[in-house]
Amino acid sequence: MLKKTTPATPEKIEQISLDALVPQNHLVRKIAKVIDFEFIREAVAPLYCPNNGRPAEDPVRLFKIMLLGYLFGIPSERRLVQEIQVNLAYRWFLGMGLTEKVIDASTLSQNRRRRFNDSEIYQQIFDNIVEPSQYIDALNQAINAERELNGKKP
Repeated sequence: MLKKTTPATPEKIEQISLDALVPQNHLVRKIAKVIDFEFIREAVAPLYCPNNGRPAEDPVRLFKIMLLGYLFGIPSERRLVQEIQVNLAYRWFLGMGLTEKVIDASTLSQNRRRRFNDSEIYQQIFDNIVEPSQYIDALNQAINAERELNGKKP
């Protein structure tokens, strides 16, 4: 007998875990396992005023957003924000809930231009991220070579 799909009901309440919805082999999970992004807070602290002004966006999240744009080839900040709105893996990587509002593209752009472009902070953060990545890449190559020697698929 043919089964009819029941349409989704927007008002239906479901209890879900964002963690369960992101595939275990997704690139953002692999990155999150090997890179502790907390060093960014200390690195950018001199660029922020501690006692006045509006509350700042989380600098770790800002850099993770920019990293997503780079990794997944999304050059437009506006498009990147749109992708974060709908991509569960991106939200998981950024530590965002399903209903949490995504940063405005202009806020992302202004932070990048006004705060980060005139400093060497990008290079410092990039160096901290690339170093463990190179180690992991070398380790993966060694593991694959060992598997090939033993007649197993890499």
